[in-house]
Amino acid sequence: MNVSYRWLRELAPGIGEEAEVLAERLGMLGAPVEEMARPGARLGDIVVGRVVESGPHPNADRLSLCRVDAGDGAPVQVVCGAPNVEAGALYPFAPVGASLPGGVEIRKAKIRGETSQGMLCSEKELGLGRDQSGIMRLSDGLEAGARLVEALGLDDVRLTLEVTANRPDLLSHAGVARELAPDGHHGLELPPFPAPDSEERTDATVPPLELRRASEEGRVGGAGIRIEDEDGCPRYMAAVVEGVRVAPSPPWLAGRLRAIGQRPINNVVDATNYVLHELGQPLHAFDLDRLKGPAIVVRRAAEGERIVTLDDVERTLTPDMLVIADAADPVAVAGVMGGANSEVSAGTTRILLECAYFDPRSVRSTARALGLSTDASYRFERGTDIDGMERALHRVVELVQAVAGGHVDEEAVDIYPSPREAPVVRIRPSRVERVLGVAIDAAEIRELLEHLGFELREQDDDALAFTIPGFRRHDVTREVDLIEEVARRWGYDRFDDALRPYRPTAVPESPLAVLEDRVRDRLVGRGLLEARSITMAPAGAGEVPLLRPLSAEEGFLRSTLTHGLLRAAELNLARGVRDIRLFEIGTTFHLPAGAEAAGDGGAPEDGPDRPRGLDRLPEEETRVAVLVSGGRRPAHWSGAAPDWDLWDLEGLAAELVEALDPAARVEPLGDAEAGRLALPGTFAPGTALAIRSGEALVG
Repeated sequence: MNVSYRWLRELAPGIGEEAEVLAERLGMLGAPVEEMARPGARLGDIVVGRVVESGPHPNADRLSLCRVDAGDGAPVQVVCGAPNVEAGALYPFAPVGASLPGGVEIRKAKIRGETSQGMLCSEKELGLGRDQSGIMRLSDGLEAGARLVEALGLDDVRLTLEVTANRPDLLSHAGVARELAPDGHHGLELPPFPAPDSEERTDATVPPLELRRASEEGRVGGAGIRIEDEDGCPRYMAAVVEGVRVAPSPPWLAGRLRAIGQRPINNVVDATNYVLHELGQPLHAFDLDRLKGPAIVVRRAAEGERIVTLDDVERTLTPDMLVIADAADPVAVAGVMGGANSEVSAGTTRILLECAYFDPRSVRSTARALGLSTDASYRFERGTDIDGMERALHRVVELVQAVAGGHVDEEAVDIYPSPREAPVVRIRPSRVERVLGVAIDAAEIRELLEHLGFELREQDDDALAFTIPGFRRHDVTREVDLIEEVARRWGYDRFDDALRPYRPTAVPESPLAVLEDRVRDRLVGRGLLEARSITMAPAGAGEVPLLRPLSAEEGFLRSTLTHGLLRAAELNLARGVRDIRLFEIGTTFHLPAGAEAAGDGGAPEDGPDRPRGLDRLPEEETRVAVLVSGGRRPAHWSGAAPDWDLWDLEGLAAELVEALDPAARVEPLGDAEAGRLALPGTFAPGTALAIRSGEALVG
């Protein structure tokens, strides 16, 4: 998660610390900063240049001669090879002596007989994007000679946060600012946007949207809106803005996105991306005139239905995927990416703005099946704020009108068939003291939690009851979750690090865990190293198929540990290491009696919730496996060590058996019995050993 330091300070004006101090505070609050960067650090030599004249190069068909004013009133000649340079326009200009981000130093040069005193730069050359097809055109509102870093809003610090999956509230600037603001949740302010054709912020805002609540379907801007899959989409809001002018975003908006590593596209799309990163709510803009019907239908895809997404890739959909469709075809993969057939373009004048809540599991499975991850899917997969949708829709409408003009058509529609009540969780100060080991009174608990947006609902002598806000509803569900928030806000660094007396638990250790430790100690004592291999395996080493395997080569859950150990041995032998001593203690998975294997690890045939022929969970066993090769002991001056042989393994097995089950024994296994058991791997005749406990074969 990339965060702009300047953006944080706009949302929470009370933040006064430097970026380095904020980074340290975020680490103590559970969101460590992985990296700090200054987006404009390598652009200090670049200025805004105005092309005064542009004409053909006399000695080259694909080059042009430009006269560039860098703000000093003395235009210089520049040879340019890009086809999009126009007289009167503004572009990034690197004068003689400047250095580009890649380390290239600009020098006065002769190109095809003409002197060039500088360079007009593309996005890629400046490290601001991938576009190298033409020179990067700047907004007409800038002044020639201005430093590019300031003109683009790149005089900022970018913080890259490590956000755990249970904290989707931190996937927005507002969420991070809430943690840092002196007044917490109550200290957040959404700054006003500059008026159209201006860089100055104004207090003029659009009136609040008039939302028309509907339970099944609604209408806005002449388009019908309907939800057919309430489980996949519990709430869908839409507003229509007419008369917009799609164009490049103003410098302040483009600069704000560039500061967090985003590439500006156009003013409408940039407005949706801005609100996504500000409030954490993904939004999407459809060209209303390209929607058939016009209509919006939230439904499951038909088998084999296709859509060309915004990345120009045609994708085949399945019935378990949720789509946004018009009256005829899908126009977006819900929560993942929009379709090219409804994309906002330069000719768009009417847009339909979507603000929805999609089920995290549905979005996660769809994104994985399509191999497509986006900023939107990343947030929907972790859970967005279903209660914050109205604020997000109003915010994006306000921003679209500020940067693209237009007016809101009629009322916005809010289809919410089954409104969700905010949950209430109780927390007891006595329980806080028992869990954390420190006494925190009720008044301080209230202050710490209200700072984060939890609202006190009621309080008695024993407990406080808090309403859980929508942006924390996915991870705060129990009293212990609130206690964790109290500890986090109180400060992990304030807890005493002195050792204290403790009361041993009354719950006995798991017998299986005790047994595993005994086996592990024995094998480590014999000089073996413990291996940990993945539980996925190919068909030959597994019998329980995975619903959605990560790869075709590992489509099953393992039924033997030997596969992982053999792969580890293969890797070592390929690198010239032949002395190998490995063991593994792990779980294997087996088909229940009467169940059938899927055979290929492909798509299930009996429905999306279970593999073919498997109507109950697989059986699990904890096993131990040993693999040795090469010398029996390390090299020694006294002579070469003999290699491991079958009798060494028999002795090792006997030692383990004696330690674990005195009644067990190790004995040769007949070839006929080995064949009937279909043992994994290949055993030469006479080399299989059986471990029996009584008459039962246990290994």
